[in-house]
Amino acid sequence: MATYLERFGGNPGRSGHRLSVAAGRAVYEARETVAEFFGAPDPLRVIFTPNATYAINLALRGLLGPGDRVVTSSVEHNSVMRPLRALEKEGVDVVVARCDAAAALDPAELARAVTPGTKLVVLTHASNVTGTILPVAEAAEIARRAGALFLLDAAQTAGYLPIDVARMGIDLLAFTGHKALQGPSGTGGLILGQEVEAEALRPLCHGGTGSASESEEQPAVLPDKYEAGTLNAVGLAGLRAGIEHLTTVGLEAVRGREEALAEALREGLADVADVALYGPAEAARRTPVVSIGLPGRRLADVALRLDEEYGVLARVGLQCAPACHRTLGTFPEGTIRLSPGLNTTREEIDHTVAAIREIASA
Repeated sequence: MATYLERFGGNPGRSGHRLSVAAGRAVYEARETVAEFFGAPDPLRVIFTPNATYAINLALRGLLGPGDRVVTSSVEHNSVMRPLRALEKEGVDVVVARCDAAAALDPAELARAVTPGTKLVVLTHASNVTGTILPVAEAAEIARRAGALFLLDAAQTAGYLPIDVARMGIDLLAFTGHKALQGPSGTGGLILGQEVEAEALRPLCHGGTGSASESEEQPAVLPDKYEAGTLNAVGLAGLRAGIEHLTTVGLEAVRGREEALAEALREGLADVADVALYGPAEAARRTPVVSIGLPGRRLADVALRLDEEYGVLARVGLQCAPACHRTLGTFPEGTIRLSPGLNTTREEIDHTVAAIREIASA
């Protein structure tokens, strides 16, 4: 990112001078890197957005209209639920397939909800509260049998679980750059699978693209149709670097390390009296996220003590996923969520367990 700012810094696609051309090249290289990483059919089908939320809104708003039927799960983040509830008020039929108390989705439950005539199935790849991984392959097949498109919210899994758009039958993939992809905030995107016709997806935003400047209509070509305004080119340079780093390290190695850290955290907390653990016990069924509760304690106070007294940073509350907490039975207080990452150490895990043990026994 520093190199981009020092050497390029032009507005990509907005001029023919050397800095603009260099900036445009940096953006396209990021597009190629993302396409290769996710098995996209074409780099031009990688639509860059500020985050996964914008990408999800683009897909939902671009595809659905009054009378359409969409199916989702009961553990979705508000980036899915809020636009769906807004669309519901406009005449879209929203159906929610129920997950169990561990936030797991039974494919049979989804199949019952996805009836013929359903236009779209949208699921999170993994719960941001418990880390529970949802059955993506089965969901894609269920959607295909019903003639529906399948939108996957990979905000929690991109950079942690292997994702191949073509091989997994994903029609639309929403991702963010600032989590496991190791990129900066303000980066993300929507990948269009080969089955998605660009003519059928309405843009969420209209404006300048640097192309077809003689027309006052939005260009129909990809990706310009969906990328109005100046892109976060310096952020995309950082996203490319993050993905290249992950590719060098290897997703399998990343997952092995983070899974071991989460397991150590979960096992350590299981021995602490009065600590409730949420989500599936099996590591293979979840991402490295550990959500806990302390019955009888105000969780906000616990999280504040963790921060101020022990230097442990946690996300407390509903984590922007009230639907999931209603499913878990933890609404309205929520949980304390701990999220080991690529740079977390085993010493930090042990320190966190000791801190929670001290607080719980006080």
